Amino acid sequence: MSFDLVLFGGTGDLAWRKLLPALFQAFRHGTLPREGRIIGVGRDDLSHEQYRQLIQQRFEQVDLAKRPSPEEFSRFAELLQFQRMDLSRPEDYARLKDRLAQRNADQVVMYLATAPSLFTQACEQLKVAGLTTPSTRIVLEKPLGHDVASNREINETVRRAFSEQQIFRIDHYLGKPAVQNLFALRFGNSLFEPLWRRETIANIQVTIAEDLGVEKRGAFYDSTGALRDMVQNHALQLVCALAMEPPISADADAIRDEKLKVLRSLRPWTPELMAQHAIRGQYGPGTVGGEAVPGYRQEAGVSPESTTETFVALRTEVANWRWAGVPFYIRTGKRLAARDAHIVVNFRPAPHAIYNTPLGAANRLVIDLQPRDGLELHLLAQGQENRRHAHSLVPVHLDLDFDKRFGSERVGAYERLLLDVIDGRLNLFVRSDEQEAAWRWVEPLLDSWRGNENGLRAYAAGSWGPSAASAMIARDGFCWSEEQ
Repeated sequence: MSFDLVLFGGTGDLAWRKLLPALFQAFRHGTLPREGRIIGVGRDDLSHEQYRQLIQQRFEQVDLAKRPSPEEFSRFAELLQFQRMDLSRPEDYARLKDRLAQRNADQVVMYLATAPSLFTQACEQLKVAGLTTPSTRIVLEKPLGHDVASNREINETVRRAFSEQQIFRIDHYLGKPAVQNLFALRFGNSLFEPLWRRETIANIQVTIAEDLGVEKRGAFYDSTGALRDMVQNHALQLVCALAMEPPISADADAIRDEKLKVLRSLRPWTPELMAQHAIRGQYGPGTVGGEAVPGYRQEAGVSPESTTETFVALRTEVANWRWAGVPFYIRTGKRLAARDAHIVVNFRPAPHAIYNTPLGAANRLVIDLQPRDGLELHLLAQGQENRRHAHSLVPVHLDLDFDKRFGSERVGAYERLLLDVIDGRLNLFVRSDEQEAAWRWVEPLLDSWRGNENGLRAYAAGSWGPSAASAMIARDGFCWSEEQ
């Protein structure tokens, strides 16, 4: 199969940090179709060779394991071309059309790795230029809009140019091996699904913690915040994977139908619930890795009076028969104590204790997302066999480390998703009604927090966030995973 992948924003950070390294890994693994061409698009005046040299230089900054040798890059570079384009100029789209017509590839992928403000303009121009053929697919990066209305406007514009089956709204968390194995764990095995319900699960926690600050994205982040940047997309997609009913098949729409039901079942926000179950914070100066770091308001591009949240902790429930009464806790933030993304499924204690067990001990399943991918099942086992401890149990755990188990066979998130786009598989991509339902759920929080400093809690960089987040979960008699 031949393909052309047109990478709008081909010289941008996303392209060289994530997309092109992922495409190279697919090339290295032999899974990228050989009859391919990758066309970087940007406003720079570059020849094909200059573009290849630029990408080779940028590759020196990616993870060592993902860097090509000179010989490997020489072969990969044969796929790379560059086209200068101003996305507001119709004549530039006409030139792109001429280039694509030179080989008439089986599949054409338009990847908009640009500012979201350019999505509607690019799609309208692609349609006018006749570049929205049935063999064309469009990939849209997050965020799609900043609220329900803007999200709906973007999706309506894109749908005027492309059918829903041609639109790939990407969320790279859905491509992570551990998330894929969450689906496999639930729907490919008979062990956990009978336990996956309110009778046996006490609570579920989703944590996406970053130790970095806003880096060079201060201006962008100050208009976005943690709720839009992480909760509306990544965290809610994880909640959907955890709470959805078994789909009738592995078909994309069957999976997305069940995810949509979860989003529509989330308890809606009221002023009372927001006051008790929604914590927002903003990092101040602190210490990370033994080095002093500035507070958020001292970061470049950030307003000294900013009320943008860099931390969010939420408690919600999925109001259906399977999950009634089970709290779902979501926590994400910047400048926290560690880079650590994981899901913890806490099971209820045994109904009748006949052994001596550590206080509060119960089974739990930990799904590690980063920096490692894996599964940990925490159990209780018989301790030292003697008369004094004969009826005591101690914590043990089973650990599946995907790096050790699968090694070089593992496929990165963007690599998996890009190959799925080329192959036309929509299972790991977000449908427009899912996206709108997620925006609708977070919008009351956005409205309440906009420009409002009341309730914005300061926390020291290098900590686990405001103490109010621990108090929120403690009211239910639980604690966050690092406190267990």
